[in-house]
Amino acid sequence: MRDLGTGFGYLIKGQRWVGRHGKGLGLGLLPALIALVLYAAALVALGFWAGDITAWATPFADGWESPWQGLFRSFLAVLLFVGGLLFAVVSFTAVTLLIGQPFYESLAERVDESEGGAPAAPDLPLWRELLISARDSLRVLFWVALFGIALFVLGFIPFIGQTLVPAVGFCVSGFFLAAELTAVALQRRGVPLKERLRLLRGRMSLSLGFGVPLALAFLVPFVAVFLMPGAVAGATLLARDVLPPGPGPASYPGANSNPDPASNPGPAPGPGAPQTGPRHPQATWQPPHGAPRGPHAPPHAQSPQPPQPPYAQPPQGQPPRPGTWPPPKPRG
Repeated sequence: MRDLGTGFGYLIKGQRWVGRHGKGLGLGLLPALIALVLYAAALVALGFWAGDITAWATPFADGWESPWQGLFRSFLAVLLFVGGLLFAVVSFTAVTLLIGQPFYESLAERVDESEGGAPAAPDLPLWRELLISARDSLRVLFWVALFGIALFVLGFIPFIGQTLVPAVGFCVSGFFLAAELTAVALQRRGVPLKERLRLLRGRMSLSLGFGVPLALAFLVPFVAVFLMPGAVAGATLLARDVLPPGPGPASYPGANSNPDPASNPGPAPGPGAPQTGPRHPQATWQPPHGAPRGPHAPPHAQSPQPPQPPYAQPPQGQPPRPGTWPPPKPRG
């Protein structure tokens, strides 16, 4: 229960952060306003054609007597519109983030800097970042559509379809809304979509405490436009919380969240594979002077040592201890 309040607190802190650092953030409302106009037109069309869609989808009810046919199809039309509305809440965020990618990326970076810094963003061209964001958003929307279809079918169950299903629908929308918003900060750290969802599932109460109130607020017209910059700021704070502890400021060392390199050093590169560095900064180790090198070298569990100057030599008769002897004094 504490995580629920913490998640809602991040939403409030994000709005406050934007209020304190709001200079120049007015342009951040434009992407949300463009997306709002598009989605408003789509929802109006859905509301206008919902009755015809349900009549086309239920030909078996053509011979039903009144009022059962009208009640049944009206209920399905309302359920269809509500499902489209919940889908619009999540997809609205994805489209808005895609339209305003450069702005929201800069906003998340500013929040990170104010909270202690973060790893540098990957050096990718803008079109590449947009492609990755669009691909991940489509995958998230695919899962939202699957849940929406399942909830639509469960809506036919008496009592459950009118009470439990809408509540579960808002929870699903809130979770994936949090996944979309934290993608801005987590993508800068190189966290893939699968790992982002795993991190949020591990803190489900925190994710729902952030996402569900925001999903409810996004149902109010024009509220989403004004809350969007603060939602991105709050999601950045949330992302810093769900990340595992690392050696850097709110960094993510990779898919392996275990900070002990000895217990999970990762797979060794194959013959001829390029050396890309260790999976964790603390896993760096150089063999002592004179020790055998290569794949047959014995394992070593010491912590990383500073590099030995090329001109330093160990004293005679003592075992080599890299990086502990000063360089020899010049003669003469």
